[in-house]
Amino acid sequence: MKECLEILEKTGVVPVVTLDRAEDAPRLAAALRAGGLSAAEITFRTDAAAESIARIREREPEVFVGAGTVLTKEAVREALSAGARFIVAPGFNPAVAEAALEAGIPYIPGVMTPTEIEAAMALGLSALKFFPAEAAGGVSMLKALSAPYRSIRFMPTGGITPENLPAYQSLPSVFCCGGSFVADRKRIAAGDFDGITRTARETADLVKRIRGGDHV
Repeated sequence: MKECLEILEKTGVVPVVTLDRAEDAPRLAAALRAGGLSAAEITFRTDAAAESIARIREREPEVFVGAGTVLTKEAVREALSAGARFIVAPGFNPAVAEAALEAGIPYIPGVMTPTEIEAAMALGLSALKFFPAEAAGGVSMLKALSAPYRSIRFMPTGGITPENLPAYQSLPSVFCCGGSFVADRKRIAAGDFDGITRTARETADLVKRIRGGDHV
């Protein structure tokens, strides 16, 4: 888990991507990497997810690719078979958590309340997804949650934009943010990979300015 967190933290913003066609996956990964973002979360919202992850692992191995929207133990196994390097979920499901922990793959479940945070902590989890970030109270809510849970690091996701990214990135408890704005579904369908590269580069540059230093 430590290596996973280090990579995601260095990346700063992890593109949250929904792919309808697995054949688009390598070009998408290459576009992100060209723009300076070398990690991606491929959501299990379409039937193309597992094959997309497998194709990225084969064609763009430098991209640290994980599986998102993992809701069942079966999906954990499917993500593992595809070669996912980490697993993300929108909520906290003990059965899914246990399956991921047994498999030894980094698991970042979604939380938005103190009760959910403590349930995750009970299983030894310390890196959690704050979701849906903006709808759940945004930066002010995350500040409030971070105060009593000082050992927890968060990945805010849901409503993250270039405009509010600096406020989230400035919080000590945030190790990275998840953002679908980098590579949205419409631009992928249109084949606008050059545009995705530009957005990735702008996002990587923004993270660099916020942090005042280098990142991958």
